[in-house]
Amino acid sequence: MTAPDEAQAFLDAHPEINSIDLLISDLNGVMRGKRIPRDSLAKAYTRGIALPASVFALDINGHTIEATGLGLDSGDGDRLCRPIPGSLKPVPWVARGHQAQLLMSMEEFDGTPFFADPRQLLKRVLGRLTALGLTPVVAVELEFYLVDRQRTADGLIQPPCSPASGERATQSQLYSMLELDEYADFLEEVQDAAQVQGLPLDTALKECAPGQFEINLIHCDDALAACDHAVQLKRLIKGVALRHGFEATFMAKPYGQEAGNGMHVHISLLDEGGRNVFGETGDDPLGSPRLRQAVAGLLALMPASMAICAPNLNAFRRFQPGLYVPMAPTWGFDNRSVALRIPAGPKAARRIEHRVAGADANPYLLLAALLAAIHHGFAEGLEPPPPSVGNAYETTPPSLTNSWQQALDLLEADETLGEALGRDFLHVYLANRRAERDQALQAVSRLEYDWYLRHV
Repeated sequence: MTAPDEAQAFLDAHPEINSIDLLISDLNGVMRGKRIPRDSLAKAYTRGIALPASVFALDINGHTIEATGLGLDSGDGDRLCRPIPGSLKPVPWVARGHQAQLLMSMEEFDGTPFFADPRQLLKRVLGRLTALGLTPVVAVELEFYLVDRQRTADGLIQPPCSPASGERATQSQLYSMLELDEYADFLEEVQDAAQVQGLPLDTALKECAPGQFEINLIHCDDALAACDHAVQLKRLIKGVALRHGFEATFMAKPYGQEAGNGMHVHISLLDEGGRNVFGETGDDPLGSPRLRQAVAGLLALMPASMAICAPNLNAFRRFQPGLYVPMAPTWGFDNRSVALRIPAGPKAARRIEHRVAGADANPYLLLAALLAAIHHGFAEGLEPPPPSVGNAYETTPPSLTNSWQQALDLLEADETLGEALGRDFLHVYLANRRAERDQALQAVSRLEYDWYLRHV
């Protein structure tokens, strides 16, 4: 089906739709874009829409960071955004049910990819593996908190009250079926909306903090689509939560003393014959050569990728001992205390679970960094250290940085990631993140007043 035919078929099937949100994911994974009337959809498909390149210079507050070079210094000019085929879907959680959404990607007016668009960057990195005859199979797991829309007397967030009992959540209750039942209306609407949007949901579970849940996506042999599904699911969960009187947050660390929100990514690779190159045909206890090389590449570039796995000030608060967050570049088989877990299951279905990133990471940038690291492992024929056995938190000292500044410096200094992601992109990303860090450091926290105002 051609692009204009896709648009017309959608409008014919959905006469109730009167507006469409055209969405593009910025560096932070925040959805930006425009809302157009129904009659403008065909034009958006045939001509695209114009958005300023500075959409990728925006910080989390929506301010243009001029140091990126994408703002007024370059004239703040437009680029062309084109629809992503197959992403035009209704938005069923909007009360009137008259709205749809369409994902876009940015390109130059001559049709070449725009270098600062994270989705275009992932497409370029994917080309490296495609050149080797390899196709990534990817699944994303997202953790999030439901938060009461009513703040505490101190203006802080708090867990929601159960829709069933009315009692406020205070316990962990990991894997609790009772709590899934209590939030069944919310979770069922998430599932229903995902079905309408064609998102391949897998499992939902109660996570290990009050009001915390996890929803997993089924693996997909289109890495770009897997990330599209992740950003769509985040928007869906937030929208459905509001309908049920909650807020949903993917902040990495909403509560200082509770578990953080992670984004775990499962990756395997298929060869041209459709065989999993991580699969084992022999009895080597350390897995296939390709599996070991991929693990070694991911471990080697893990320190440099921390600025992508943890993109903001709050993200680094997640890296605390004892809360199932990797603190060092480790790997192991069926071991949840390591950074790279090889899940149990049939050897032919081997995959790597990357457990470092927070749920606030940009999925496109995260997967681009991970696939670049895997390619590095293949290109250099790397071998990993022995896998961790038992509690890696106790056997391996923490070494991954918990400093935002150091993480940015490590990313800038790494030649391998710099070459894979592109120095022009890294200039934009680093300038954006450093400017946001500078702003964050100007804020004085309540804790600082409590500790230091009277006593120093």
